Amino acid sequence: MAQQVRGVVARGKGAAVGIETIVVPDPGPGEAVVAVQACGVCHTDLHYREGGIGEDFPYLLGHEAAGVVESVGEGVTEVGPGDFVVLNWRAVCGDCRACRRGRPWYCFATHNAAQKMTLLDGTELSPALGIGAFADKTLVAAGQCTKVDPAASPAAAGLLGCGVMAGLGAAINTGNVGRGDSVAVIGCGGVGNAAVVGARLAGAARIIAVDVDDRKLATARKLGATHTVNSRGSEPVEAIRELTGGFGADVVIEAVGRPETYQQAFYARDLAGTVVLVGVPTPEMKLELPLLDVFGRGGALKSSWYGDCLPSRDFPMLIDLYLQGRLDLDAFVTETIELADVEQAFARMRDGDVLRSVVVL
Repeated sequence: MAQQVRGVVARGKGAAVGIETIVVPDPGPGEAVVAVQACGVCHTDLHYREGGIGEDFPYLLGHEAAGVVESVGEGVTEVGPGDFVVLNWRAVCGDCRACRRGRPWYCFATHNAAQKMTLLDGTELSPALGIGAFADKTLVAAGQCTKVDPAASPAAAGLLGCGVMAGLGAAINTGNVGRGDSVAVIGCGGVGNAAVVGARLAGAARIIAVDVDDRKLATARKLGATHTVNSRGSEPVEAIRELTGGFGADVVIEAVGRPETYQQAFYARDLAGTVVLVGVPTPEMKLELPLLDVFGRGGALKSSWYGDCLPSRDFPMLIDLYLQGRLDLDAFVTETIELADVEQAFARMRDGDVLRSVVVL
């Protein structure tokens, strides 16, 4: 029987979000209904509200979430009622050319729930990243549920669902940071600081955090950065080279998503070094680089989508590290809020006051 629950809905481009009653259908084949316990406020949700991702309003926002499976549909075997799960927005198909080649983190046919959640009048909602977790309950594809140890705090665990996994994965999976490497991270918001943590976990010897905000740089220091550069007062390429013996970093992670910071990343890496773009650019942005420099510097220019993660592999492992005290996910939770506070959380995020506001239900 369909259920009526509260959800945070964006009705139109740039309009303030509000709490509305949404209708969650019973799960169909391959689907699950999850009772949401916590959901982080991510920049992607703000992009949806601002029309930066699409115009399929109204949107049911929220996607960085953890909760408990309430019910499952026909054919679902990987999770069941009562399981504590982190939601992910890349349910792999298992059958596309990437999956068949043993690279499911590149899956080209990820999927969401087939049914739609709606408003009371029947208007279909577009769930953010196929999840829509600023709600008491949400309907997702069962493959979007990754079972993890229930001893983990929902507020911390849910952050693996997007931003923290994106940053950690950019360092560990995409950048292949190794022991003794030098790493620079440009942009130290939630994703960038997660990349700092990932570099530390991977054993990097030197981790250089770059930002224009001293508050974010102080947080980066706490999370494992060995050096910080405020690029308002220092030229970042020169500073990174100076801190790496004049050579540049082995891996540079660009967590801003702008042409000018990408160029900084390109020139701040060592010869044959790696650039990882994890910051999300907007559609109109263009990049110009001398092709001879691309050829002559060698190395690799990579993009990291969701940290090249495989949720079934990475989420349980990272939760285990968290429970062992080796991965401080709690450090990313700046504040816990209620559903009614999401609009104010967007403002705090824009002002750089938080790593993450987390809605706790």
